[in-house]
Amino acid sequence: MSTPLISLRGVTKRYGSGESELMALKGIDLDIDPGEFVAIKGPSGSGKSTAMNILGCLDTPSSGQYLFKGAHVEALSRDQRARLRRRFIGFVFQGFNLLARTSAQENVELPLLYRGDSAIIRRAAATRALQSVGLGGWEKHTPAELSGGQQQRVAIARAIVTEPAVVLADEPTGNLDTQRSHEIMGLLVALNRDHGITVLMVTHEPDMAAYAHRMVTFVDGYIARDAANPNPITAAPVNMETSENT
Repeated sequence: MSTPLISLRGVTKRYGSGESELMALKGIDLDIDPGEFVAIKGPSGSGKSTAMNILGCLDTPSSGQYLFKGAHVEALSRDQRARLRRRFIGFVFQGFNLLARTSAQENVELPLLYRGDSAIIRRAAATRALQSVGLGGWEKHTPAELSGGQQQRVAIARAIVTEPAVVLADEPTGNLDTQRSHEIMGLLVALNRDHGITVLMVTHEPDMAAYAHRMVTFVDGYIARDAANPNPITAAPVNMETSENT
């Protein structure tokens, strides 16, 4: 058996104290293997977003252990967690989070700029990433000149430009219409299948969760269900170069 990429053991998260104390996570055990595509579901307040923040090294557990590639993340300093994020984790958000007056190329280069890579390396890597999401030739366009679907592809290119071990996608289709949502899911499936990138996706949409190989459901700070999806949607590779870019 392979060693898990991610392991949570007895992870809790407490906010506040006394009468205002809130236990967002109440002892979570979770293993994620390399190359998995996992959908994380649950109602508002279930703890799924808190868990994703911990997995993304944006927050730390109140107790318990978080192992990433065998390293105890809960014991790392803030700077060490930041370095782990920059090297191993890509993020995709519902709101795209692109810089408005900055070109697609420059938006995708940002993680490499923070990492200290040279301009030549940044430019080449960003060009490859944009091509991989079907936006070759769109490098100079700003977000205002792109559709919502195209903006999310830029965001995905930015997430994968560092060649991360895992992409954390938080409601990646929440701002898109049905057709664009399925295009983005087809792209995530292709990145997972063809490049071996582990994908963890928070979603409240059953038809989007159906693309995942595994579904983890949070309720009231616990994992209520963790089950394989026997029939994940195996989207055919989406030809982004020839599909309608609207």
